[in-house]
Amino acid sequence: MISNLRQRAGFCALIGASFMAIGCGPLSAQTKLNVTANSIGGKVTGANGPEAGVWVIAETTDLPTRYAKIVVTDDNGQYMLPELPAAKYKVWVRGYGLVDSDKQDASPGKTLDLKAKPAPTAKAAAEYYPGMYWYSMLKIPDVSEFPGSDKSPTKMPASMDSQATWIDSIKNSCQSCHALGSQNIRSPHVKELGEFKNSEDMWERRVQSGQAMTNMALTLGRLGPERAYKMFADWTDRIAAGEIPSDKPERPKGIERNVVITSWEWGKHGLYLHDEVSTDKRNPTVNAYGPIYGSPEESSDSVPVLDPVKNKTWLIKEPFKDPETPSAADDPMGPSVFFGDEAIWDGHTSIHNPMMDEKGRLWLTARIRRAPNPAACKEGSDLPSAQVMPLKESARQTSFYDPKTEKWTMIDTCFNTHHLLFDNNERLWFSQGQPYSGVVGWLDVKKFEATGDEMKSQGWTPTIANVSGTGKREAFVNPDQPIEPGKDKWVKAAFYALQPSPKGDVVWGQAMGPGFTRIAQPSFIMRMIPGSDPTHTAVTEFFAPPPGTYGSRGVDIDSKGIAWTVYSSGHMASFDRTKCKEPLSGPNAATGQQCYEGWTVYRMPGPQFKGVDEKGSANHAYYIWVDVHNTLGLGNDVPIAIANGSESLLALVNGKFVNIRLPYPLGFFAKNVDGRIDDAKIGWKGRELWTTTGTRAYFHSERGKDEMPKVYKVQVRPDPLAN
Repeated sequence: MISNLRQRAGFCALIGASFMAIGCGPLSAQTKLNVTANSIGGKVTGANGPEAGVWVIAETTDLPTRYAKIVVTDDNGQYMLPELPAAKYKVWVRGYGLVDSDKQDASPGKTLDLKAKPAPTAKAAAEYYPGMYWYSMLKIPDVSEFPGSDKSPTKMPASMDSQATWIDSIKNSCQSCHALGSQNIRSPHVKELGEFKNSEDMWERRVQSGQAMTNMALTLGRLGPERAYKMFADWTDRIAAGEIPSDKPERPKGIERNVVITSWEWGKHGLYLHDEVSTDKRNPTVNAYGPIYGSPEESSDSVPVLDPVKNKTWLIKEPFKDPETPSAADDPMGPSVFFGDEAIWDGHTSIHNPMMDEKGRLWLTARIRRAPNPAACKEGSDLPSAQVMPLKESARQTSFYDPKTEKWTMIDTCFNTHHLLFDNNERLWFSQGQPYSGVVGWLDVKKFEATGDEMKSQGWTPTIANVSGTGKREAFVNPDQPIEPGKDKWVKAAFYALQPSPKGDVVWGQAMGPGFTRIAQPSFIMRMIPGSDPTHTAVTEFFAPPPGTYGSRGVDIDSKGIAWTVYSSGHMASFDRTKCKEPLSGPNAATGQQCYEGWTVYRMPGPQFKGVDEKGSANHAYYIWVDVHNTLGLGNDVPIAIANGSESLLALVNGKFVNIRLPYPLGFFAKNVDGRIDDAKIGWKGRELWTTTGTRAYFHSERGKDEMPKVYKVQVRPDPLAN
C-alpha cells in the first residue's frame, strides 16, 4: 500500500511573518477527483497557489450527534472527504501558517474548492500549534537548583532530587490530566475568580478550582508551591506580553496525508473520558461495526456508548453494591471559571479502564463499594493469596456488562484495579495503578462463570525479584529489609500498566516513577513469570530506564515478545530481553540496574525545553499501544504512542515516526487507543483505530464550556484522494 503513495515526502516551507506557503519544487500531476454521492472533494488554494498538507474539516449537527470528518490535502492541494452520511455540512480549511478559512456550506456529491487564509501574523499562526510548542516555553528550573532542600534559596523542596524528577512531575502529574498547552491554560481568563496582585497569586487560586484541586495540591506540594507558581506565572506573563514558541511544527507529509479522521460527540456535559474500547485486543474482529464504549472515571457512573453506523449515542448506568460508596460530588473544590459552584462530577464508580472479551462483553475496572476489604481478603482468611499477602483495602474492583442481556455483573476484588487485560488462558489480569501494594491480581473468568464465587476465582501475588538466581521463588525479604544470601526480595512496584504476552508465557508490567507516585523509586519495566501457581511461584524481573530517559508510562508487547514503553523524557523505547548478556540475579535484580543492552531508544519529535538535554523532547505520551494485528494499515507490530503533547498519535514505522495529528478541536488529548477490523476484505475502509478525548478539562478546548467529549475513528487510506 505504501509503495502506491501519490505524493512527495515533504511539504511547502513556511516563511515570513505571514507564514504563507511557497512552492518547493514542481508539483506532481493533478489527479482527477472521483466525487461520489457520499463524498465531497475539491482543491485548496492560497495566495501562492495550491496548499499542500493542510486539513479540510467537514462538520454537521444534522445527525443524531455532532459529527465531523477530517482529511489532508495532497501535493496539489486536492482533498477528498469520503464516506459522509447524508447531511448538510460546514467545510473549512485549517493548517500551519494559516488561520481557519471561512466555513462553506456543502452536501455529499459536490465538488467544493476552498480558499485558504494566510495567518496575518506569526502569533496568529501559532494559535494553531500543538500544545507542546507552547508549554515547551516553560522555564524549567536549572540543574543548579537540584537537589532541593529545606533551606533552598529558590524554595526548591527536598522532594525534588533532580531536574528529571521535576519534569516527570510536570508531565506525569499535570500534563497527564490536562492539555497543558491549550489556549485557556497558557492564556487563562480568570476575571470570574477575582483580582490578583500578580500572576503567582492568580495561579495559586486557579488550581483550587474544580473537583481535581486535591490532586493538583498534592503535585504542587511535591514541586514546592512557591517555586511552581513562579514558573507558571513567568510562562503565562511572557505569553501575555506577546512571546510565542520559537519552534514551528511541520505540515503533515508522506503517509501522514493519507489519514481520515472521523469524530462524534458522546456523553454529556461535565463528563470526561479516560478511555474507550471497541473490540477484544486478542482478536480485533470481535464486535465488528458494533458499539464503542467509554470509561468516565471520576466524572460519572454513566458509560457513554456510540453506534458508529447509525451515528447514535446513549448512556448506560454502572451500578454499585454499597449505597455509601463515595462520590466525586463530595470532593472539596473551589468555584470554577466555567461552572461556578456546580460540582460537575458525580461518579461513585470511578470507572477507569474498559476492555472487551471474546463474547463482546464490556469489562471495566470500577468501584462497587467502600475501600475496606471483607474478611476473606485479610489475615486469617483461607484464601491462598490472603495467606501469602493479606490486603486491607481495595479502592476499585471490577464488573462486566453483557450487551445481549443488558445485565451487569459486579465482582469484588481484594486487590485494587486500574487497567485490565485478558491472557490466552481465560485469565483476566489487573494492574494496581500505584506501586504501593506491591501485588498483581487476576480473575479466573472460567472458574467464576462456573461457580459464581468471586473470592475463590481470584488471586494475587507479590512482585518478587529472584535475587537468589535459582530461577524459582525462594523465601523473600520485605522491601525495607536488606538483601540476604539465598533469599529473594519483595519490591513494592505493583503494575501501573500491564500486558500479558501474546505468547502466553509471561505478563509484562510497568511501574510509575516519582513524578506520579511521589515516592523515591524509579519507574520500572517488569516481566512477571507466573509459573504453575502464581500466588506461590511468580517471580518478577525488573528493568530500570535506559540512560538518558526517565518516567515510563504504559507498556505493550509485540508478537515477537518485545516490550514497548514511552518516557516523560520525550522518548519511545523498546526492550528485547533476548539481548541480555548477564544473569538476571543478585542485588541488581531488585534495583533493575541490569540489561541496559536490551534497550533501543527513539526521540519523539518536537521541541525541547530550553536548557534541558536536547536528546529528549518536551513531547509527552500518556500511554503506548502496539498494533499487533495491523488494524491501522501501517503494518503488524507497529507501536503507537498516545502523544497528547503533540496532540497526535505517533506510530513508529521502520524506525521513523508517522505523526498523525488530530487538529480539531484544538487541544486534542487522548489516553489510549484500540484497533478494530470490521471487514478485512474491503481494505482501508474496514480497518481503524479508536480513541477519545481524555483531558479532565475538555472545556479548555477551542469551543470552551460548550465543548463535549468526543470519540474518534482514525484510518489510513492508500493515498490522500482514495474514496
